Amino acid sequence: MATSKRLAKLGAYLLPHWREATLGIIALLTVNGLGVYIPLLIRSAVDKLSGEFTINQVLNYIVPIACLTSAMWLIRMASRIWLFGVGRQVEFDLKQKIFEHLLTLEPAYFAINRAGDLISRATSDVDSIRRLLGFAVLSLVNTLFAYMLTLPVMLSISFDLTLASLAIYPFMFLLVHLYSDKLRNEQAKVQQKISDISELIQEDISGISLIKIYAQEDNERRAFAQKNKNLLAAHLQLAKSRNTLFPLIGSLASISSLIIIWLGANRIADGSLSVGNFVTLLIYVERLVFPTALLGFTITAYQRGEVSIDRIEAILSTKPQIVNLPDTVHLNLPQVQGKIQAKLLSYSYPGSQTLALDDLSFTIEAGENIAIVGAIGSGKTTLANSLPRLLDIAPGQIFLDGIDITKIALEDLRSAIAYVPQDSFLFSTTIKNNIRYGDPLAEFPEVENAAKIAQIHPEVINFPQQYETIVGERGITLSGGQRQRTALARAMLIDAPVLILDDALSSVDNQTATAILNNLSGGTRKKTVIFITHQLAAAAAGDRIFVMDKGRIVQIGTHMELVQKPGLYRTLWSQHQVEELLK
Repeated sequence: MATSKRLAKLGAYLLPHWREATLGIIALLTVNGLGVYIPLLIRSAVDKLSGEFTINQVLNYIVPIACLTSAMWLIRMASRIWLFGVGRQVEFDLKQKIFEHLLTLEPAYFAINRAGDLISRATSDVDSIRRLLGFAVLSLVNTLFAYMLTLPVMLSISFDLTLASLAIYPFMFLLVHLYSDKLRNEQAKVQQKISDISELIQEDISGISLIKIYAQEDNERRAFAQKNKNLLAAHLQLAKSRNTLFPLIGSLASISSLIIIWLGANRIADGSLSVGNFVTLLIYVERLVFPTALLGFTITAYQRGEVSIDRIEAILSTKPQIVNLPDTVHLNLPQVQGKIQAKLLSYSYPGSQTLALDDLSFTIEAGENIAIVGAIGSGKTTLANSLPRLLDIAPGQIFLDGIDITKIALEDLRSAIAYVPQDSFLFSTTIKNNIRYGDPLAEFPEVENAAKIAQIHPEVINFPQQYETIVGERGITLSGGQRQRTALARAMLIDAPVLILDDALSSVDNQTATAILNNLSGGTRKKTVIFITHQLAAAAAGDRIFVMDKGRIVQIGTHMELVQKPGLYRTLWSQHQVEELLK
Protein backbone atom coordinates (compact mmCIF):
# COMPACT_ATOMS: atom_id res chain seq x y z
CA MET A 1 0.00 0.00 0.00
CA ALA A 2 1.40 3.42 -0.97
CA THR A 3 2.20 5.99 1.71
CA SER A 4 -0.55 8.33 0.45
CA LYS A 5 -3.13 5.57 0.81
CA ARG A 6 -1.92 4.76 4.32
CA LEU A 7 -2.22 8.41 5.32
CA ALA A 8 -5.73 8.48 3.82
CA LYS A 9 -6.62 5.44 5.95
CA LEU A 10 -5.27 7.15 9.05
CA GLY A 11 -7.40 10.16 8.22
CA ALA A 12 -10.44 7.90 7.90
CA TYR A 13 -9.69 6.33 11.30
CA LEU A 14 -9.43 9.79 12.89
CA LEU A 15 -12.43 11.41 11.20
CA PRO A 16 -15.10 10.19 13.68
CA HIS A 17 -13.06 11.70 16.53
CA TRP A 18 -12.09 15.00 14.90
CA ARG A 19 -13.42 17.09 17.81
CA GLU A 20 -11.14 15.47 20.40
CA ALA A 21 -8.22 15.54 17.97
CA THR A 22 -8.82 19.23 17.25
CA LEU A 23 -8.97 20.08 20.96
CA GLY A 24 -5.72 18.19 21.51
CA ILE A 25 -4.00 20.01 18.65
CA ILE A 26 -5.22 23.42 19.86
CA ALA A 27 -3.93 22.56 23.33
CA LEU A 28 -0.53 21.66 21.84
CA LEU A 29 -0.47 24.94 19.91
CA THR A 30 -1.16 26.81 23.15
CA VAL A 31 1.58 24.89 24.98
CA ASN A 32 4.12 25.71 22.29
CA GLY A 33 3.02 29.33 22.26
CA LEU A 34 3.69 29.52 25.99
CA GLY A 35 6.96 27.67 25.42
CA VAL A 36 8.06 30.49 23.12
CA TYR A 37 6.79 33.31 25.35
CA ILE A 38 8.37 32.15 28.65
CA PRO A 39 12.01 32.39 27.38
CA LEU A 40 11.27 35.98 26.27
CA LEU A 41 10.28 36.78 29.86
CA ILE A 42 13.50 35.16 31.02
CA ARG A 43 15.46 37.31 28.53
CA SER A 44 13.83 40.43 29.89
CA ALA A 45 14.63 39.35 33.44
CA VAL A 46 18.27 38.59 32.62
CA ASP A 47 18.80 41.91 30.85
CA LYS A 48 17.06 44.04 33.49
CA LEU A 49 18.45 42.24 36.49
CA SER A 50 22.02 41.92 35.24
CA GLY A 51 22.92 44.90 37.45
CA GLU A 52 21.51 45.52 40.88
CA PHE A 53 18.17 43.97 41.67
CA THR A 54 15.73 43.64 44.55
CA ILE A 55 13.62 40.72 45.75
CA ASN A 56 10.49 42.49 44.51
CA GLN A 57 12.00 42.83 41.04
CA VAL A 58 12.88 39.15 41.02
CA LEU A 59 9.36 38.19 42.18
CA ASN A 60 7.88 40.34 39.40
CA TYR A 61 9.42 37.87 36.96
CA ILE A 62 9.39 34.64 38.95
CA VAL A 63 5.64 34.70 39.76
CA PRO A 64 4.43 35.20 36.15
CA ILE A 65 6.93 32.60 34.86
CA ALA A 66 5.82 30.10 37.52
CA CYS A 67 2.12 30.70 36.71
CA LEU A 68 2.69 30.34 32.97
CA THR A 69 4.77 27.20 33.48
CA SER A 70 2.00 25.67 35.61
CA ALA A 71 -0.62 26.58 33.01
CA MET A 72 1.64 25.10 30.33
CA TRP A 73 1.88 21.84 32.29
CA LEU A 74 -1.92 21.61 32.77
CA ILE A 75 -2.64 22.32 29.10
CA ARG A 76 -0.01 19.78 28.03
CA MET A 77 -1.71 17.15 30.20
CA ALA A 78 -5.07 18.02 28.62
CA SER A 79 -3.55 17.63 25.13
CA ARG A 80 -2.20 14.20 26.07
CA ILE A 81 -5.56 13.10 27.45
CA TRP A 82 -7.37 14.20 24.29
CA LEU A 83 -4.87 12.79 21.78
CA PHE A 84 -4.19 9.55 23.64
CA GLY A 85 -7.96 9.23 24.06
CA VAL A 86 -8.36 9.48 20.29
CA GLY A 87 -5.88 6.60 19.93
CA ARG A 88 -7.94 4.48 22.34
CA GLN A 89 -11.17 5.33 20.52
CA VAL A 90 -9.64 4.33 17.18
CA GLU A 91 -8.42 1.09 18.81
CA PHE A 92 -11.98 0.36 19.97
CA ASP A 93 -13.43 1.20 16.54
CA LEU A 94 -10.96 -0.98 14.65
CA LYS A 95 -11.43 -4.01 16.89
CA GLN A 96 -15.18 -3.70 16.51
CA LYS A 97 -14.91 -3.22 12.76
CA ILE A 98 -12.56 -6.18 12.28
CA PHE A 99 -14.73 -8.51 14.36
CA GLU A 100 -17.93 -7.48 12.60
CA HIS A 101 -16.24 -7.82 9.20
CA LEU A 102 -14.93 -11.31 10.02
CA LEU A 103 -18.51 -12.36 10.81
CA THR A 104 -19.51 -11.48 7.23
CA LEU A 105 -16.84 -13.70 5.64
CA GLU A 106 -17.52 -17.23 4.47
CA PRO A 107 -15.96 -20.31 6.16
CA ALA A 108 -13.55 -20.76 3.23
CA TYR A 109 -11.74 -17.56 4.27
CA PHE A 110 -10.92 -19.03 7.69
CA ALA A 111 -9.77 -22.28 6.08
CA ILE A 112 -6.93 -20.45 4.28
CA ASN A 113 -6.14 -17.81 6.95
CA ARG A 114 -4.63 -18.91 10.24
CA ALA A 115 -6.61 -18.11 13.38
CA GLY A 116 -3.47 -17.05 15.26
CA ASP A 117 -2.55 -14.56 12.55
CA LEU A 118 -6.06 -13.06 12.52
CA ILE A 119 -5.97 -12.74 16.32
CA SER A 120 -2.56 -11.05 16.13
CA ARG A 121 -3.86 -8.53 13.58
CA ALA A 122 -6.91 -7.75 15.70
CA THR A 123 -4.80 -7.19 18.82
CA SER A 124 -1.10 -6.44 18.25
CA ASP A 125 -1.57 -4.56 14.98
CA VAL A 126 -4.51 -2.56 16.26
CA ASP A 127 -2.40 -1.64 19.28
CA SER A 128 0.33 -0.36 16.93
CA ILE A 129 -2.17 1.92 15.20
CA ARG A 130 -3.39 3.13 18.57
CA ARG A 131 0.16 4.15 19.44
CA LEU A 132 0.59 5.79 16.06
CA LEU A 133 -2.55 7.89 16.44
CA GLY A 134 -1.82 8.70 20.09
CA PHE A 135 1.87 9.04 20.85
CA ALA A 136 3.11 9.55 17.27
CA VAL A 137 0.54 12.20 16.34
CA LEU A 138 1.16 14.05 19.60
CA SER A 139 4.93 13.98 19.05
CA LEU A 140 4.72 14.95 15.39
CA VAL A 141 2.29 17.85 15.97
CA ASN A 142 4.33 19.00 18.96
CA THR A 143 7.52 19.00 16.86
CA LEU A 144 5.79 20.87 14.02
CA PHE A 145 4.45 23.58 16.33
CA ALA A 146 7.77 23.83 18.17
CA TYR A 147 9.60 24.61 14.94
CA MET A 148 6.86 26.85 13.48
CA LEU A 149 6.68 29.07 16.57
CA THR A 150 10.28 28.94 17.78
CA LEU A 151 12.26 29.42 14.56
CA PRO A 152 10.82 32.86 13.62
CA VAL A 153 11.68 34.23 17.09
CA MET A 154 15.17 32.71 16.95
CA LEU A 155 15.76 34.23 13.52
CA SER A 156 14.61 37.63 14.77
CA ILE A 157 17.16 37.47 17.60
CA SER A 158 20.11 36.32 15.47
CA PHE A 159 19.68 35.15 11.91
CA ASP A 160 23.18 33.74 11.44
CA LEU A 161 23.41 32.03 14.85
CA THR A 162 20.05 30.35 14.25
CA LEU A 163 21.12 29.08 10.82
CA ALA A 164 24.43 27.87 12.23
CA SER A 165 22.68 25.94 15.02
CA LEU A 166 20.30 24.30 12.53
CA ALA A 167 23.00 23.45 9.98
CA ILE A 168 23.28 19.97 11.44
CA TYR A 169 19.57 19.16 10.92
CA PRO A 170 19.71 18.22 7.20
CA PHE A 171 22.20 15.47 8.11
CA MET A 172 19.79 14.27 10.78
CA PHE A 173 16.86 14.05 8.38
CA LEU A 174 19.06 12.28 5.77
CA LEU A 175 19.98 9.71 8.41
CA VAL A 176 16.31 9.15 9.21
CA HIS A 177 15.52 8.71 5.51
CA LEU A 178 18.30 6.13 5.08
CA TYR A 179 16.99 4.05 7.99
CA SER A 180 13.30 4.36 7.03
CA ASP A 181 12.90 1.28 4.77
CA LYS A 182 15.14 -0.83 7.00
CA LEU A 183 12.99 -0.12 10.06
CA ARG A 184 9.76 -0.80 8.16
CA ASN A 185 10.96 -4.18 6.87
CA GLU A 186 12.29 -5.22 10.27
CA GLN A 187 9.02 -4.18 11.93
CA ALA A 188 7.04 -6.24 9.39
CA LYS A 189 9.21 -9.24 10.22
CA VAL A 190 8.53 -8.79 13.96
CA GLN A 191 4.77 -8.62 13.37
CA GLN A 192 4.88 -11.81 11.28
CA LYS A 193 6.86 -13.67 13.97
CA ILE A 194 4.31 -12.57 16.57
CA SER A 195 1.57 -14.03 14.34
CA ASP A 196 3.50 -17.32 14.06
CA ILE A 197 3.72 -17.64 17.84
CA SER A 198 0.02 -16.75 18.28
CA GLU A 199 -0.90 -19.45 15.77
CA LEU A 200 1.20 -22.12 17.52
CA ILE A 201 -0.22 -21.26 20.95
CA GLN A 202 -3.78 -21.31 19.62
CA GLU A 203 -3.27 -24.69 17.90
CA ASP A 204 -1.54 -26.31 20.88
CA ILE A 205 -4.17 -25.16 23.36
CA SER A 206 -6.93 -26.51 21.09
CA GLY A 207 -5.08 -29.80 20.54
CA ILE A 208 -3.63 -30.31 24.03
CA SER A 209 -5.31 -33.71 24.42
CA LEU A 210 -3.78 -34.95 21.16
CA ILE A 211 -0.36 -33.66 22.21
CA LYS A 212 -0.56 -35.67 25.43
CA ILE A 213 -2.00 -38.79 23.77
CA TYR A 214 0.98 -38.96 21.40
CA ALA A 215 3.46 -37.71 24.04
CA GLN A 216 4.59 -34.83 21.80
CA GLU A 217 5.21 -32.29 24.57
CA ASP A 218 8.95 -32.20 23.81
CA ASN A 219 8.38 -31.67 20.09
CA GLU A 220 5.91 -28.87 20.72
CA ARG A 221 8.28 -27.34 23.27
CA ARG A 222 11.05 -27.36 20.68
CA ALA A 223 8.74 -25.94 18.00
CA PHE A 224 7.73 -23.10 20.31
CA ALA A 225 11.34 -22.49 21.32
CA GLN A 226 12.31 -22.15 17.66
CA LYS A 227 9.50 -19.70 16.88
CA ASN A 228 10.25 -17.80 20.08
CA LYS A 229 13.93 -17.67 19.08
CA ASN A 230 12.95 -16.34 15.65
CA LEU A 231 10.85 -13.63 17.31
CA LEU A 232 13.71 -12.75 19.67
CA ALA A 233 16.13 -12.48 16.73
CA ALA A 234 13.69 -10.21 14.87
CA HIS A 235 13.20 -8.04 17.97
CA LEU A 236 16.96 -7.81 18.57
CA GLN A 237 17.62 -6.83 14.97
CA LEU A 238 14.98 -4.12 15.19
CA ALA A 239 16.36 -2.95 18.54
CA LYS A 240 19.87 -2.84 17.06
CA SER A 241 18.70 -0.58 14.25
CA ARG A 242 16.77 1.66 16.65
CA ASN A 243 19.64 1.86 19.12
CA THR A 244 21.94 2.90 16.32
CA LEU A 245 19.60 5.51 14.85
CA PHE A 246 18.12 7.20 17.91
CA PRO A 247 21.36 8.05 19.77
CA LEU A 248 22.75 9.42 16.51
CA ILE A 249 19.70 11.67 16.14
CA GLY A 250 19.99 12.85 19.74
CA SER A 251 23.72 13.50 19.39
CA LEU A 252 23.32 15.47 16.19
CA ALA A 253 20.52 17.53 17.77
CA SER A 254 22.69 18.30 20.81
CA ILE A 255 25.46 19.67 18.59
CA SER A 256 23.18 22.67 17.98
CA SER A 257 23.56 23.68 21.63
CA LEU A 258 27.33 23.46 21.37
CA ILE A 259 27.28 25.67 18.27
CA ILE A 260 25.22 28.34 20.07
CA ILE A 261 27.55 28.26 23.10
CA TRP A 262 30.69 28.47 20.93
CA LEU A 263 29.52 31.24 18.61
CA GLY A 264 27.35 33.03 21.18
CA ALA A 265 30.22 33.45 23.67
CA ASN A 266 32.22 35.34 21.06
CA ARG A 267 29.22 37.57 20.25
CA ILE A 268 28.76 38.43 23.92
CA ALA A 269 32.43 39.28 24.19
CA ASP A 270 32.31 41.72 21.25
CA GLY A 271 29.00 43.20 22.47
CA SER A 272 26.92 42.22 19.41
CA LEU A 273 24.71 39.87 21.48
CA SER A 274 23.19 40.55 24.86
CA VAL A 275 23.35 38.01 27.65
CA GLY A 276 19.55 37.86 27.66
CA ASN A 277 19.40 37.03 23.94
CA PHE A 278 22.17 34.45 24.36
CA VAL A 279 20.25 32.70 27.18
CA THR A 280 17.04 32.85 25.13
CA LEU A 281 18.69 31.28 22.07
CA LEU A 282 20.20 28.57 24.25
CA ILE A 283 16.78 27.79 25.78
CA TYR A 284 15.15 27.68 22.35
CA VAL A 285 17.80 25.34 20.94
CA GLU A 286 17.46 23.08 23.99
CA ARG A 287 13.71 23.25 23.53
CA LEU A 288 14.07 21.92 19.97
CA VAL A 289 16.45 19.12 20.94
CA PHE A 290 13.80 16.99 22.70
CA PRO A 291 11.11 17.01 19.96
CA THR A 292 13.82 16.48 17.35
CA ALA A 293 15.31 13.53 19.24
CA LEU A 294 11.77 12.23 19.77
CA LEU A 295 11.43 12.01 16.01
CA GLY A 296 13.24 8.67 16.25
CA PHE A 297 10.51 7.18 18.42
CA THR A 298 7.87 8.80 16.23
CA ILE A 299 9.44 7.19 13.18
CA THR A 300 9.36 3.79 14.89
CA ALA A 301 5.69 4.22 15.78
CA TYR A 302 4.95 5.28 12.21
CA GLN A 303 6.88 2.37 10.66
CA ARG A 304 5.08 -0.08 12.93
CA GLY A 305 1.78 1.64 12.17
CA GLU A 306 2.41 1.42 8.41
CA VAL A 307 2.94 -2.33 8.64
CA SER A 308 -0.13 -2.71 10.83
CA ILE A 309 -2.32 -0.65 8.50
CA ASP A 310 -1.40 -2.98 5.64
CA ARG A 311 -2.14 -6.08 7.72
CA ILE A 312 -5.46 -4.77 9.03
CA GLU A 313 -6.62 -3.46 5.66
CA ALA A 314 -5.83 -6.88 4.17
CA ILE A 315 -8.69 -8.16 6.34
CA LEU A 316 -11.07 -5.22 5.91
CA SER A 317 -10.56 -5.08 2.12
CA THR A 318 -11.56 -8.74 1.74
CA LYS A 319 -15.04 -8.71 0.28
CA PRO A 320 -17.49 -11.43 1.32
CA GLN A 321 -18.13 -13.78 -1.60
CA ILE A 322 -21.53 -14.90 -0.28
CA VAL A 323 -23.86 -11.91 0.01
CA ASN A 324 -27.47 -11.01 -0.59
CA LEU A 325 -28.17 -10.15 -4.21
CA PRO A 326 -30.03 -6.94 -5.20
CA ASP A 327 -33.22 -8.90 -5.98
CA THR A 328 -33.24 -10.73 -2.63
CA VAL A 329 -36.39 -12.66 -1.74
CA HIS A 330 -37.56 -12.91 1.88
CA LEU A 331 -39.18 -16.11 3.15
CA ASN A 332 -42.25 -16.47 5.32
CA LEU A 333 -40.69 -19.14 7.54
CA PRO A 334 -43.92 -20.77 8.78
CA GLN A 335 -44.93 -21.37 5.15
CA VAL A 336 -41.65 -23.00 4.04
CA GLN A 337 -42.34 -26.63 3.11
CA GLY A 338 -38.76 -27.85 2.70
CA LYS A 339 -38.70 -29.13 -0.87
CA ILE A 340 -35.14 -29.10 -2.25
CA GLN A 341 -34.12 -29.39 -5.89
CA ALA A 342 -30.71 -29.44 -7.55
CA LYS A 343 -30.25 -28.85 -11.28
CA LEU A 344 -26.84 -29.72 -12.73
CA LEU A 345 -25.19 -28.62 -9.49
CA SER A 346 -21.42 -28.30 -9.89
CA TYR A 347 -18.78 -26.84 -7.62
CA SER A 348 -14.99 -26.82 -7.35
CA TYR A 349 -12.98 -25.34 -4.52
CA PRO A 350 -10.86 -22.26 -5.33
CA GLY A 351 -7.53 -23.30 -6.84
CA SER A 352 -8.69 -26.88 -7.51
CA GLN A 353 -9.05 -28.31 -11.00
CA THR A 354 -11.27 -31.16 -9.78
CA LEU A 355 -15.02 -30.85 -9.41
CA ALA A 356 -16.11 -31.56 -5.84
CA LEU A 357 -19.73 -31.71 -7.12
CA ASP A 358 -20.25 -32.79 -10.72
CA ASP A 359 -23.63 -32.09 -12.38
CA LEU A 360 -25.89 -33.27 -9.54
CA SER A 361 -29.61 -33.27 -10.25
CA PHE A 362 -32.19 -34.48 -7.74
CA THR A 363 -35.45 -33.59 -5.97
CA ILE A 364 -36.10 -34.06 -2.27
CA GLU A 365 -39.76 -33.73 -1.41
CA ALA A 366 -40.94 -31.80 1.64
CA GLY A 367 -40.87 -33.99 4.75
CA GLU A 368 -38.73 -36.67 3.09
CA ASN A 369 -35.98 -38.42 5.05
CA ILE A 370 -32.86 -38.75 2.84
CA ALA A 371 -29.65 -40.58 3.76
CA ILE A 372 -26.45 -39.76 1.85
CA VAL A 373 -23.67 -42.34 1.88
CA GLY A 374 -20.37 -42.75 0.09
CA ALA A 375 -16.65 -42.96 0.57
CA ILE A 376 -14.61 -40.19 2.19
CA GLY A 377 -14.03 -37.41 -0.34
CA SER A 378 -17.03 -38.28 -2.48
CA GLY A 379 -18.59 -34.82 -2.04
CA LYS A 380 -21.10 -35.45 0.75
CA THR A 381 -19.98 -32.58 3.00
CA THR A 382 -19.61 -30.24 0.03
CA LEU A 383 -23.23 -30.96 -0.89
CA ALA A 384 -24.35 -30.34 2.70
CA ASN A 385 -22.42 -27.02 2.83
CA SER A 386 -23.89 -25.87 -0.45
CA LEU A 387 -27.53 -26.00 0.72
CA PRO A 388 -27.29 -23.19 3.35
CA ARG A 389 -24.85 -21.30 1.05
CA LEU A 390 -21.76 -21.85 3.15
CA LEU A 391 -20.11 -22.21 -0.27
CA ASP A 392 -20.33 -19.72 -3.11
CA ILE A 393 -22.74 -21.64 -5.33
CA ALA A 394 -23.62 -20.19 -8.73
CA PRO A 395 -27.25 -19.13 -9.31
CA GLY A 396 -29.78 -21.47 -10.87
CA GLN A 397 -28.49 -24.71 -9.33
CA ILE A 398 -30.22 -25.23 -5.96
CA PHE A 399 -33.83 -24.38 -5.14
CA LEU A 400 -35.80 -24.32 -1.88
CA ASP A 401 -39.55 -24.60 -2.48
CA GLY A 402 -38.87 -23.62 -6.10
CA ILE A 403 -36.90 -20.47 -5.19
CA ASP A 404 -33.24 -20.16 -6.19
CA ILE A 405 -31.32 -20.15 -2.89
CA THR A 406 -28.94 -17.45 -4.19
CA LYS A 407 -31.95 -15.12 -4.33
CA ILE A 408 -33.15 -15.89 -0.80
CA ALA A 409 -31.98 -13.54 1.96
CA LEU A 410 -29.14 -15.32 3.76
CA GLU A 411 -30.71 -14.86 7.19
CA ASP A 412 -34.00 -16.33 5.97
CA LEU A 413 -32.33 -19.24 4.16
CA ARG A 414 -30.27 -20.21 7.19
CA SER A 415 -33.27 -19.84 9.48
CA ALA A 416 -35.06 -22.39 7.30
CA ILE A 417 -32.16 -24.88 7.48
CA ALA A 418 -30.84 -26.35 10.72
CA TYR A 419 -27.38 -27.75 10.10
CA VAL A 420 -25.27 -29.96 12.35
CA PRO A 421 -21.78 -30.18 10.82
CA GLN A 422 -19.17 -32.88 11.32
CA ASP A 423 -17.36 -30.79 13.94
CA SER A 424 -19.84 -30.60 16.80
CA PHE A 425 -18.54 -27.26 18.05
CA LEU A 426 -19.73 -26.15 21.48
CA PHE A 427 -19.10 -22.81 23.14
CA SER A 428 -17.47 -22.42 26.56
CA THR A 429 -20.75 -21.93 28.37
CA THR A 430 -23.52 -24.04 29.89
CA ILE A 431 -25.24 -26.94 28.17
CA LYS A 432 -28.47 -24.94 28.30
CA ASN A 433 -26.93 -21.93 26.52
CA ASN A 434 -25.32 -24.18 23.92
CA ILE A 435 -28.65 -25.81 23.10
CA ARG A 436 -30.48 -22.48 22.84
CA TYR A 437 -27.70 -20.75 20.90
CA GLY A 438 -29.96 -20.41 17.83
CA ASP A 439 -32.73 -18.92 19.99
CA PRO A 440 -31.17 -17.33 23.11
CA LEU A 441 -34.59 -16.40 24.51
CA ALA A 442 -35.96 -19.96 24.40
CA GLU A 443 -37.58 -21.13 27.65
CA PHE A 444 -36.17 -24.09 29.56
CA PRO A 445 -39.01 -26.52 28.62
CA GLU A 446 -38.08 -25.99 24.94
CA VAL A 447 -34.42 -26.68 25.75
CA GLU A 448 -35.35 -29.85 27.63
CA ASN A 449 -37.62 -31.07 24.84
CA ALA A 450 -34.88 -30.60 22.22
CA ALA A 451 -32.45 -32.50 24.47
CA LYS A 452 -34.94 -35.38 24.76
CA ILE A 453 -35.32 -35.62 20.99
CA ALA A 454 -31.52 -35.70 20.68
CA GLN A 455 -31.32 -38.43 23.38
CA ILE A 456 -28.96 -36.35 25.55
CA HIS A 457 -31.45 -35.46 28.34
CA PRO A 458 -30.94 -38.63 30.49
CA GLU A 459 -27.20 -37.96 30.67
CA VAL A 460 -27.52 -34.23 31.32
CA ILE A 461 -29.74 -34.69 34.38
CA ASN A 462 -27.07 -36.94 35.88
CA PHE A 463 -24.48 -34.13 35.78
CA PRO A 464 -24.03 -32.33 39.13
CA GLN A 465 -25.19 -29.03 37.64
CA GLN A 466 -27.46 -30.61 35.01
CA TYR A 467 -28.25 -28.04 32.27
CA GLU A 468 -26.10 -25.41 34.03
CA THR A 469 -22.98 -27.56 33.51
CA ILE A 470 -20.16 -25.62 31.85
CA VAL A 471 -18.92 -27.70 28.91
CA GLY A 472 -15.46 -26.10 28.71
CA GLU A 473 -13.67 -24.83 25.62
CA ARG A 474 -15.03 -26.53 22.47
CA GLY A 475 -17.03 -28.86 24.75
CA ILE A 476 -13.91 -30.63 26.03
CA THR A 477 -15.61 -31.86 29.22
CA LEU A 478 -18.14 -33.91 27.22
CA SER A 479 -17.59 -37.12 25.30
CA GLY A 480 -17.71 -37.12 21.51
CA GLY A 481 -21.21 -38.60 21.48
CA GLN A 482 -22.44 -36.12 24.08
CA ARG A 483 -21.07 -33.21 22.06
CA GLN A 484 -22.77 -34.47 18.92
CA ARG A 485 -26.13 -34.92 20.61
CA THR A 486 -25.88 -31.49 22.29
CA ALA A 487 -25.21 -29.96 18.86
CA LEU A 488 -28.16 -31.91 17.48
CA ALA A 489 -30.39 -30.60 20.29
CA ARG A 490 -29.31 -27.09 19.34
CA ALA A 491 -30.51 -27.71 15.79
CA MET A 492 -33.77 -29.30 16.95
CA LEU A 493 -34.61 -26.32 19.19
CA ILE A 494 -35.04 -23.90 16.30
CA ASP A 495 -37.51 -26.33 14.66
CA ALA A 496 -36.48 -25.46 11.09
CA PRO A 497 -38.29 -27.10 8.16
CA VAL A 498 -35.02 -28.55 6.81
CA LEU A 499 -32.53 -30.45 8.94
CA ILE A 500 -29.06 -31.44 7.68
CA LEU A 501 -26.86 -33.81 9.66
CA ASP A 502 -23.32 -34.17 8.32
CA ASP A 503 -22.10 -37.37 9.95
CA ALA A 504 -23.38 -35.82 13.17
CA LEU A 505 -24.04 -39.19 14.82
CA SER A 506 -20.68 -40.84 14.09
CA SER A 507 -19.82 -41.03 17.82
CA VAL A 508 -23.21 -42.50 18.75
CA ASP A 509 -23.95 -46.23 18.73
CA ASN A 510 -26.23 -47.60 16.00
CA GLN A 511 -29.18 -48.20 18.32
CA THR A 512 -29.12 -44.64 19.69
CA ALA A 513 -28.54 -43.20 16.21
CA THR A 514 -31.56 -45.05 14.83
CA ALA A 515 -33.72 -43.91 17.76
CA ILE A 516 -32.66 -40.31 17.17
CA LEU A 517 -33.37 -40.50 13.44
CA ASN A 518 -36.83 -41.92 14.12
CA ASN A 519 -37.61 -38.86 16.30
CA LEU A 520 -36.16 -36.17 14.04
CA SER A 521 -39.47 -35.18 12.51
CA GLY A 522 -40.83 -34.17 15.89
CA GLY A 523 -41.79 -30.59 16.61
CA THR A 524 -44.51 -28.46 15.11
CA ARG A 525 -43.96 -29.73 11.56
CA LYS A 526 -42.62 -32.72 9.63
CA LYS A 527 -39.07 -31.87 8.67
CA THR A 528 -37.14 -32.58 5.51
CA VAL A 529 -34.15 -34.49 6.89
CA ILE A 530 -30.88 -34.97 5.04
CA PHE A 531 -28.38 -37.02 7.00
CA ILE A 532 -24.91 -37.95 5.85
CA THR A 533 -23.67 -41.07 7.56
CA HIS A 534 -21.21 -43.94 7.47
CA GLN A 535 -23.57 -46.01 9.61
CA LEU A 536 -25.42 -47.97 6.96
CA ALA A 537 -27.84 -49.49 9.50
CA ALA A 538 -29.04 -45.93 10.24
CA ALA A 539 -29.08 -45.03 6.54
CA ALA A 540 -31.32 -48.02 5.83
CA ALA A 541 -34.09 -46.30 7.84
CA GLY A 542 -34.22 -43.39 5.38
CA ASP A 543 -37.04 -42.95 2.89
CA ARG A 544 -34.41 -42.88 0.14
CA ILE A 545 -30.64 -43.20 -0.03
CA PHE A 546 -28.34 -41.12 -2.25
CA VAL A 547 -25.04 -42.89 -2.99
CA MET A 548 -22.19 -40.55 -3.90
CA ASP A 549 -18.86 -41.27 -5.58
CA LYS A 550 -16.29 -38.75 -6.90
CA GLY A 551 -18.68 -35.80 -6.74
CA ARG A 552 -21.58 -37.58 -8.45
CA ILE A 553 -24.76 -39.26 -7.24
CA VAL A 554 -24.33 -42.73 -8.70
CA GLN A 555 -27.39 -44.40 -7.14
CA ILE A 556 -30.73 -43.34 -5.68
CA GLY A 557 -33.30 -45.62 -4.10
CA THR A 558 -34.58 -47.27 -0.95
CA HIS A 559 -32.41 -49.66 1.01
CA MET A 560 -34.27 -52.69 -0.33
CA GLU A 561 -33.99 -51.47 -3.92
CA LEU A 562 -30.27 -50.73 -3.70
CA VAL A 563 -29.17 -53.99 -2.05
CA GLN A 564 -30.95 -56.00 -4.75
CA LYS A 565 -28.95 -54.59 -7.67
CA PRO A 566 -25.22 -54.43 -8.34
CA GLY A 567 -23.55 -51.16 -7.46
CA LEU A 568 -21.58 -49.21 -4.89
CA TYR A 569 -24.28 -49.38 -2.23
CA ARG A 570 -24.45 -53.19 -2.29
CA THR A 571 -20.66 -53.30 -1.96
CA LEU A 572 -20.79 -50.93 1.02
CA TRP A 573 -23.61 -52.93 2.61
CA SER A 574 -21.68 -56.20 2.22
CA GLN A 575 -18.67 -54.59 3.92
CA HIS A 576 -20.94 -53.36 6.70
CA GLN A 577 -22.34 -56.87 7.28
CA VAL A 578 -18.84 -58.36 7.47
CA GLU A 579 -17.82 -55.69 10.00
CA GLU A 580 -20.90 -56.45 12.11
CA LEU A 581 -20.04 -60.15 12.13
CA LEU A 582 -16.49 -59.42 13.22
CA LYS A 583 -17.56 -57.30 16.19
